[in-house]
Amino acid sequence: MPLLIVVIGVALLLLLMIKFKVNGFISLILVALVVGIAEGMNPAKAVSSIQNGVGSTLSSLALILGFGAMFGKLIADSGAAQRISRSLINKFGVKKIQWAVVLTGFIVGIAMFYEVGFVLLIPLVFTIAEFTELPLLYIGVPMAAALSVTHGFLPPHPGPVAIATIYGASISMTLVYGIVIAIPTVIVAGPVLTKFLKRFDHKSSKNLFKTKVFDEDEMPSFSLSVLTAIVPPILMAFSAVCEITLPKTSPIRHFAEFVGSPMMAMFISIIVAIFTLGIMRGKKMEEIMRTLAEAASSIAMILLIVAGGGAFKQVLIDSGVGKYIASIMVGSNISPLILAWAIAAILRLSLGSATVSAMTTAGIVLPLIPSTHANPALMVLATGAGSLIFSHVNDPGFWMFKEYFGLSIGETMASWSTLETIISIMGLIGVLALNMVG
Repeated sequence: MPLLIVVIGVALLLLLMIKFKVNGFISLILVALVVGIAEGMNPAKAVSSIQNGVGSTLSSLALILGFGAMFGKLIADSGAAQRISRSLINKFGVKKIQWAVVLTGFIVGIAMFYEVGFVLLIPLVFTIAEFTELPLLYIGVPMAAALSVTHGFLPPHPGPVAIATIYGASISMTLVYGIVIAIPTVIVAGPVLTKFLKRFDHKSSKNLFKTKVFDEDEMPSFSLSVLTAIVPPILMAFSAVCEITLPKTSPIRHFAEFVGSPMMAMFISIIVAIFTLGIMRGKKMEEIMRTLAEAASSIAMILLIVAGGGAFKQVLIDSGVGKYIASIMVGSNISPLILAWAIAAILRLSLGSATVSAMTTAGIVLPLIPSTHANPALMVLATGAGSLIFSHVNDPGFWMFKEYFGLSIGETMASWSTLETIISIMGLIGVLALNMVG
């Protein structure tokens, strides 16, 4: 019976979001309340559980996501992202242009949300395609693949960080495992996939994007841009290496864990970017702070959706559903990694939102981690991979890709939806492989 109520709750979530177009945050809070009461909680206890879930989730994520948005905005508005992309294109040349785009997507994508990175890099895609006379998708698919992979697998993006927080996983280890999986995944979903998309060569309207194009003297140097952009992953990777190689009593490890924690890594990165991309470039502090304020306001709804997922998770725990699921899985032969991936994939296909799908899945499968001794970092990546599968008409990213590249719905499914599915399946394969090795 407890599981049936959860299934009905998820069905209600789908109905609210798909049929009635209710906002994801409102839907999650309403479903959490309904499921809690249906599971036997009194209304006051259900409300208290929701509040605790929102509070515990945002207490660890609000700063990370806020700092991440600010950092990405500084990278974009300073011209650093454009400098990185231009320099890589010039360095790699036309024959290796796809690898330059992939690398650009990785460097830019790890510092900002998918939609921001996409809109930022799409003018570059058009410029390269026109200059080299190559098909749009030949350039655009590798860029989109790199951005999507960083969004799904690599902290400090909101999805991986939020899931890792719920699972109690090490952010640093999630980043290291994520990079191992991301490299082969983006190669297959990007440059390899484009070999099968040659028939979809369309010219799209360049009026669709409005992005400032910086003059040469307005942009920071390439070295300064790259060094600033990769501060967060460097700090997190440093922490991961120290965690693996040094004893727990080592002062170096303690320092690494401090500066490599997601919150401190992003905070340090913002301080660095304020100086390297702001003050050193002659910008006034008022202008820099205005940029940061605009970035913070842009992620309000993402924060609320993540908080709603945390509320649903807490209700499932407090109502006893978590223990019930764990008891069912005792002695089961089903891998918790596969189960997490499958649940997230089903929700993604139904809801469209990768973030909502991942957060809902995290609440459902959380009890499996202690009962099955699954690796929490790999559970994060399995959930993230499942939440990316086959983006279609209920996903805003689907329509963004379709319109920018001038494709039909069928062509978008053959390119974008296929790209996302490859990332999802490759992610699952990578997780299972790492689990066998570990």
